[in-house]
Amino acid sequence: MAAKSIKSLLVAVLSLFLVLVSTPGFAQEPDHETATGSHGAEEQKLDPAKIIMEHIKDAHEFHFFTAGNFHATAPLPVILYSKTKGLDIFSSSRFGHEGAETFNGYQLHEGKISSTDGAVVYDFSITKNVVQMILALTVLVLLMIGIAKKYKNGIGVTSAPKGWQNAVEPVITFVRDEVAKPNLGKKWVKYMPLLLTIFFFILINNLFGLLPGAANVTGNTAFTIVLGLVALVVILFSTNAHFWGHIFWPPGVPFLVKLILIPIELAGVLLIKPAALMIRLFANMVAGHIIILSFISLIFIFGAMAKVAGYGFSPISVLFTVFIYFIELLVAFIQAFIFTNLTAVFIGQSLEGGHDDINGHDDPIII
Repeated sequence: MAAKSIKSLLVAVLSLFLVLVSTPGFAQEPDHETATGSHGAEEQKLDPAKIIMEHIKDAHEFHFFTAGNFHATAPLPVILYSKTKGLDIFSSSRFGHEGAETFNGYQLHEGKISSTDGAVVYDFSITKNVVQMILALTVLVLLMIGIAKKYKNGIGVTSAPKGWQNAVEPVITFVRDEVAKPNLGKKWVKYMPLLLTIFFFILINNLFGLLPGAANVTGNTAFTIVLGLVALVVILFSTNAHFWGHIFWPPGVPFLVKLILIPIELAGVLLIKPAALMIRLFANMVAGHIIILSFISLIFIFGAMAKVAGYGFSPISVLFTVFIYFIELLVAFIQAFIFTNLTAVFIGQSLEGGHDDINGHDDPIII
């Protein structure tokens, strides 16, 4: 009970911190007084959709909070190449806050860098998504190497597991017994490294994305597309002649129906299956972040109508934010599991032999 109370307190504190650091980002600076002075300082209209999209998109800097005219940011390296200017490397701080300035013939607008002379620009910059993926990969590698050393020294083999072994070992066992063996049969050992890498890499990026100021890596289409392509390559290299025979000439089907079924089956292998993996992860992770930011933005929407309404709705917004954070923690694990499980299902289907040869396992079931 004490552990659960501590976890609840941490989530509540994290949510309050998110609200506090997000307040300046949602609040708009007032305009200067009009020439007649009759209207006073008019506030700019709040645009929650724009603010939310700016928070979930990739960027060339980490933005933590804003206090007055002070912007707490961590600029990242910008690496550009164009035929007219050649290679340019500089800090994203050169563009100023929100990319308001032009530097060396380049300008930043809505997260995209373009050349003022209209030349084609190739952007190889180290964005916050890239930085966070490197950090997540570093944490994952160090964690797994540390656990592997313990097993090598006999801890967890001849004695009880210690530390992170207690958390990671049940997960590995779960992936083995509930994902690999049921879907891959006798060949499960061959694919376990891939499945475990996918699961833990997605999981750790999901969890990192819940930290205030962090990047929403798994809610980025580039990230999910690469994972989907990796799964597609593995699926294609796991296929056999019997699998392709059923794709290009389905047995027991009338000829005219085959003409319709063949392109559908081919599209299912090359397009639909990887697209299902990409879209499912992307949509679920983006949705959670949008909901959290929407609840926070409601404070400022009500506050724009009346300050009393803004202050009155703040506790409700914080409570809902805490609730969604709990849901997002659960979703982080669920989406890592679903992506890994579907990858195993699709690989298992590509391994299928004849009707009497199912590689020692039952037909995979897609959930």
